[in-house]
Amino acid sequence: MGFHLLPQGGQLSHMPGPGRQMCSLEKRPWKPQLSSTKSKKEVAVWIGMTVEELARAMEKDVDFVYEGLLNTAVDIDSLEARSRLDEVWIKEVIKKAGMKLKWSKLKQDKVRENRDAVRRPQADPALLIPRSPVVTIMGHVDHGKTTLLDKLRKTQVAAMEAGGITQHIGAFLVSLPSGEKVTFLDTPGHAAFSAMRARGARVTDIVVLVVAADDGVMKQTIESINHARDAQVPIVLAINKCDKAKADPEKVKKDLLAYDVVCEDYGGEVQAVHVSALTGENLMSLAEATITLAEMLELKADPSGPVEGTVIESFTDKGRGPVTTAIIQRGTLRKGSILVAGKSWAKVRLMFDENGKTVHEAYPSMPVGIIGWRDLPSAGDEIIEVESEARAREVIDWRKFEQEQEKSKDDLKIIEEKRKEHQEAYQKVREKYGTLLWKERAFIKYLERKEQKHLRPKEKAKRDSNVLPVIIKGDVDGSVEAILDIIDTYDASHECELELVHFGVGDISENDINFAETFDGIIYGFNVNVSNIIQQSAAKKGVKIKLHKIIYRLIEDLQGELSNRMPSTVEEHPVGEASVLATFSVTEGKRKIPVAGCRVQKGQLEKQKKFKLMRNGHVIWKGSLTSLKHHKDDISVIKTGMECGLSLDEEKIEFKVGDEIVCYEEKEVLAKTSWDPGF
Repeated sequence: MGFHLLPQGGQLSHMPGPGRQMCSLEKRPWKPQLSSTKSKKEVAVWIGMTVEELARAMEKDVDFVYEGLLNTAVDIDSLEARSRLDEVWIKEVIKKAGMKLKWSKLKQDKVRENRDAVRRPQADPALLIPRSPVVTIMGHVDHGKTTLLDKLRKTQVAAMEAGGITQHIGAFLVSLPSGEKVTFLDTPGHAAFSAMRARGARVTDIVVLVVAADDGVMKQTIESINHARDAQVPIVLAINKCDKAKADPEKVKKDLLAYDVVCEDYGGEVQAVHVSALTGENLMSLAEATITLAEMLELKADPSGPVEGTVIESFTDKGRGPVTTAIIQRGTLRKGSILVAGKSWAKVRLMFDENGKTVHEAYPSMPVGIIGWRDLPSAGDEIIEVESEARAREVIDWRKFEQEQEKSKDDLKIIEEKRKEHQEAYQKVREKYGTLLWKERAFIKYLERKEQKHLRPKEKAKRDSNVLPVIIKGDVDGSVEAILDIIDTYDASHECELELVHFGVGDISENDINFAETFDGIIYGFNVNVSNIIQQSAAKKGVKIKLHKIIYRLIEDLQGELSNRMPSTVEEHPVGEASVLATFSVTEGKRKIPVAGCRVQKGQLEKQKKFKLMRNGHVIWKGSLTSLKHHKDDISVIKTGMECGLSLDEEKIEFKVGDEIVCYEEKEVLAKTSWDPGF
């Protein structure tokens, strides 16, 4: 019984071919199925048209296109009205419909005008006024960046932190005793947070590189140097922990020479300041060095015209909605301004400084919190002020359209790859079944289906144990980005597959619990809360929630979970060794049992343990002993230097003088993931 697509939109018939023709002959005279080429309907088509567009061009409904793709390599179930069709399938549908296709060079849509918002051209030098420097503290994870920043700001930044790592980029304005103001960005010093550090460097004028005098140059220190160099940002060296007994500042300076960081003591331009963030020693000298370098750079900005800036951080506040921390780079931001960033826009309702105080204006180099966003922009997005809400919507629409266009191009590539795969698979099937009769084909397919049984529960559990699905929730956008950047470095899928099921900003919700239950995954929360109701729901559904306040502790936990999913290995630990001095056999009933006369050379032989027979360095046999005797007495243990006779549980094995008998025990060793995230 087969489906047949009639040429002019006729219905599908389930009748066999000959029967259907007889019915047709009874009702009306026979007509050829396809008319001549001249009378065929012409359909204008183009590359990458959707199912919906093809149906419209043919003046048919979507189901007609689906029917035309029956019995082809296309997966009909995965097709939607908006799915793009490859050239081969467009031709197939047109051919089956008895129509003629005409290729259009371009889709018959109007080319949209670029309506994006971009930064203004460089300002007239006459309009520029001096601005404060934006300084980024960089360095290794425990070299004292946060304590240093805390001392400079005279506030308790470090007290708010859980441990030796800054959890996301923060921006603070510091007023020095001299009256000068400096904006500090604090980026994570960890090696895996490259993207965040690079983002901080893009808005940075000066990098303060913190290196511990007792620890020296680390891998993360080198990466910080590279980020600063890539962004063409000058460095001030802060050699911290100089109060410690093992401090060696000169060694730090010498080590940095290898990375083209040449201090003034060695004839270079990099200022080096010996400080102790703990005691506060020389911190003013570090601040003065920063201001001196800023004066040399002659930093200026245009405070007039539409605002331009960069999102440093973004998060959702329960009472205030989407909130961003931004650095203003041009113009002066005021309440009521209309901003666009990424694919989000805002009408500024409120602005506040790092202490939470409301501000009415934000000028260049000033960090400011902005409330009024419709959606949450991403950290690192460019902020541009536009003239009206209508213009903001226009910009966002254009950016979303551009994203869709890019996605369409990617979809076309995927479609082409899938088409090739289907074509190759189809050819293989044709080659496999081509010479067989239909009954033989049907029987072989039946046997193949029979083989593809569903996995038994135990087998399923074994397969799933080698996959770790995770859900990541963080307090702010930058934290989630940092964690995802680390997860991107995962390179041990051959040991255990790490599957990122879902991620997002905000507290753990019922939706996250449902995700974890569905995928049998673990929820990792970073600096987020879990309500009692959610905890009870998780416990009821058997979902594991793990909360952390330090990113590298979260990653260590993740490494542990990955290791737990890996199968353990068994190691052999020798207990004793004996050499075979003579061979003979004893008769038990009608059986002749080989016996080895041995002397224990090392350790002891214990009858209850496992044994192996070695010959010329190769293992001949592994198993247990059936007997162990000293003279004529059965014994369970025999020690070094003593002689014994023993027989194996495998009677076909023959001993040879010079063989070695090794007694050993097996110990289970827990596996450990080979993934090294860099700390």
